[in-house]
Amino acid sequence: MNLALYGGTFDPIHHGHLILARAALEQLALERVFFIPAGLSPHKLARTPAPAALRHAMLVAALADEPRFALDDAELHAPGPNFAIDTVERYAAEFPGARLHYLIGADNLRELHTWRRIAELRQRVQFVVFGRKADAVEEAHGFPEVPRRIDISATEIRARVARGASIRYLLPEPVRTIITEHHLYQEPSH
Repeated sequence: MNLALYGGTFDPIHHGHLILARAALEQLALERVFFIPAGLSPHKLARTPAPAALRHAMLVAALADEPRFALDDAELHAPGPNFAIDTVERYAAEFPGARLHYLIGADNLRELHTWRRIAELRQRVQFVVFGRKADAVEEAHGFPEVPRRIDISATEIRARVARGASIRYLLPEPVRTIITEHHLYQEPSH
């Protein structure tokens, strides 16, 4: 079994996330990509994400028509920061013998050495890097890379909402509807 774990805050999930997950699915011949939203990311403690229930709703809406994408919300409801090694151990126990890929953005490479139990984590998963054209990363630490074909960021989407700009076409329409109905990201400091 060939699986990928795709963690993040997904605040909000957008077409860039989905396109990259689809590319990884095809390029790595994956059977399934698990989207694992963090309740509290240890690397993003300075910013409070949108409420867990709304990020969950946005993910459900975005993944609804893709049978090989799955939502794992275990970390979304867990107290405290979530660590990749704990997630990997859980998946290894649930899917013994599976080949686990861990999908990360190129922007995470500079801090990868700070991840909890990184040496063990590197032995248990195959990291796959989502390259970003704008990133000046000379190497992907020898990890396979899935090129980013579209440059959309959750940060950009939140900023656009805060200043009243359109986010149409940047994310699935049902996700945009949730953002609008719940008045998410209206504050520039969010």
